[in-house]
Amino acid sequence: MYIGVLTVPLGNESLDDALDYLSSIGVEGVELGVGGWPGEDHVDRTAVLGDEDAQADLLAAVEDRDMQISALATHNNPLHPDEETAAEADTELREAIELADALDVNTVTCFSGLPAGGPNDEVPNWITAPWPTEHADAHEYQWDVAVDYWSDLAEFADDHGVDMAIEMHPNMLVYEPTGMLKLREATNERIGANFDPSHLYWQDISITDAIRFLGEHDAIHHFHAKDTKVYESESRVKGVLDTTSYADTADRSWLFRSIGYGHGEEHWKDVVSTLRMVGYEGALSIEHEDALTSSNEGLEKAVDVLDRAVFETQPGDAYWAE
Repeated sequence: MYIGVLTVPLGNESLDDALDYLSSIGVEGVELGVGGWPGEDHVDRTAVLGDEDAQADLLAAVEDRDMQISALATHNNPLHPDEETAAEADTELREAIELADALDVNTVTCFSGLPAGGPNDEVPNWITAPWPTEHADAHEYQWDVAVDYWSDLAEFADDHGVDMAIEMHPNMLVYEPTGMLKLREATNERIGANFDPSHLYWQDISITDAIRFLGEHDAIHHFHAKDTKVYESESRVKGVLDTTSYADTADRSWLFRSIGYGHGEEHWKDVVSTLRMVGYEGALSIEHEDALTSSNEGLEKAVDVLDRAVFETQPGDAYWAE
């Protein structure tokens, strides 16, 4: 495993400046936004896709700093009931796959998307309960839409040798590990998780158990290093389905936090160890979304914790068991 960073928080800097800074704090990989909500501040997807010189320059900029690209990121909603919105998201995904192939990057991070609750609805509908039964019917409809779309996209990704790493995210159809595995089993093995624990903590999901669950199926394609703190003074009153603005930090039931500020170093060492147990040896890509500190401080504190958690060598023979 190695420490990486999703570079979106550094979007006001040039790519060269962002890479210089990340290299200076011990980061070895970058996840680059190429569309959707991550944007494309550092990589103009369409321009680079059609320009082999630009591709070579991008790779050289990363490799000259002894870094690598862990993934290209485009998070959007290809299942949106608005056809234009869905088509734009689909184009972003397919072009991201093509660009990843051209750059010899084997992963694109994304969302599953979320359909409407029925063929005549106009907005996506996140369904979290099977009753009244019309919600169960809507959920079944949504899965039919998702499997149809992702089966086709999974074949496209396979043709290009690229894994699709889906972030399990509330307000998306796939938001927890059993849904992730369901989509993978309905499509192909190119479909897997961009395992982001921050969205699982507040759902009261055990991170290490979830890693084992998906790891048993080789279904972890990428990992986001991002923490969450549940504030019980708020959650005891209003629960964790909290629509309070992320900016109202004192009033929320939970907040995204820098690594170590939601869960301690011992926990993160356990996470890293469990990832190694299931065979994951890719990036721990830090995603900074902590409203209580700056991007630079949050990134630096996260690197500090993870640097002590990550193993730098491969296991030796278990001589004590012989």
